[in-house]
Amino acid sequence: MPERVIVPLELAGTRVDAGLAKLMGISRSLAATLIAEGNVTAAGKAVGKSLKLSPGTVLDVVVPERRDPLEVVEEAVEGLKILLDDDDFVVIDKPVGVAAHPSPGWVGPTVVGGLAGAGYRISTSGAPERTGIVHRLDVGTSGVMVVAKTEDAYTVLKRAFKERTVDKVYHAVVQGLPDPLAGTIDAPIGRHPGHDWRFAVIEDGRPSVTHYEVLEAFGKASLVEVHLETGRTHQIRVHFSALRHPCAGDLTYGADPRLAASLGLTRQWLHARQLGFDHPRTGEHVTVTSEYPQDLAHALEILDSGQA
Repeated sequence: MPERVIVPLELAGTRVDAGLAKLMGISRSLAATLIAEGNVTAAGKAVGKSLKLSPGTVLDVVVPERRDPLEVVEEAVEGLKILLDDDDFVVIDKPVGVAAHPSPGWVGPTVVGGLAGAGYRISTSGAPERTGIVHRLDVGTSGVMVVAKTEDAYTVLKRAFKERTVDKVYHAVVQGLPDPLAGTIDAPIGRHPGHDWRFAVIEDGRPSVTHYEVLEAFGKASLVEVHLETGRTHQIRVHFSALRHPCAGDLTYGADPRLAASLGLTRQWLHARQLGFDHPRTGEHVTVTSEYPQDLAHALEILDSGQA
């Protein structure tokens, strides 16, 4: 049976592939494939990839089932780049729309599958579908990520993330101007009481600490550097939303859809900028930096020009 989705007001004018990716939590490339194969229809007719969405439009989507939702599909993943290739680990630049590993409900590309498709042998530690994965980035977040190749590296890096000795640096564009310009957000995070797929600052949530500093202010939005002390799901997005400065483009957590449209954003402006950790075998400190992908760089250019 096809899955039926209704286009909300905030996605008005969005291209159908971008909107479908947002609505279904899949990659834009998968959405484009479904459209090209005629698996997305409106009023019984297959839609074209250039269709602009209108509020209230009903889309019927047929997603071909995979045999096993945890099966690792070896495939080339567009945009997945190797930043550092070491005997013990590989550091990648994860593109948006790619999950760290297979999981129930996810039918798009994964880091595990992309590395396997590129011929990389990674650690077999951990569950079969997430071998080598010592930390994760959200599907909608791009940037630097390390994957263990050996069993020893997996053990050491996993412990480093657990003990918070890894320096995780993110850049985000948030709406408005945070006050103060530098500070710490210390607020517990848990599942949103009214939405299973969202998180929120709640009294009995898990301890969550975010350090931030404004790098540049543009008026409608600000570029901030973020250092994570903890690593909760959606932590940066939830904390800045709680401050009433959501990440630009993050409609899930209260971002202004008009600003998102003016910046050409179809996802939150959030990028894992840098990762610093001790080499799991030699102890030498390793620091790897990821450049902004095209969509985020373009949004910054618009902000800098004052055209937003």
